[in-house]
Amino acid sequence: MSSTLQLIGAGSAVGSLTPLITAVVQRPEWSVRAKKIVAAVMALLAGVFTVAYEGGIEQFQHGVPTFATIAAVLAVSQSAHDLIWKPIGIAPAIESATTPKSRPAAR
Repeated sequence: MSSTLQLIGAGSAVGSLTPLITAVVQRPEWSVRAKKIVAAVMALLAGVFTVAYEGGIEQFQHGVPTFATIAAVLAVSQSAHDLIWKPIGIAPAIESATTPKSRPAAR
């Protein structure tokens, strides 16, 4: 298998789990726009880390495999969130569980 296909495969695997990591950072009270921005940034970072881990730092010299991997992570993470993690309630549950509870004001 070519290294490009290996990178895209790794990016797809990472992208399918990225929404779970993103849910740890996001908060239920945030706007939809803020959540989308955080999800996109997390996916882009995950894509960059995937390229560096799978292909080494020198992999960034090759534009097409790098771009394809980052795009795969972004596409799969958004699809996995919308089609798997959100409908079955895991991503929202993680968001709620990791949101700090507000304390009542001391008197």
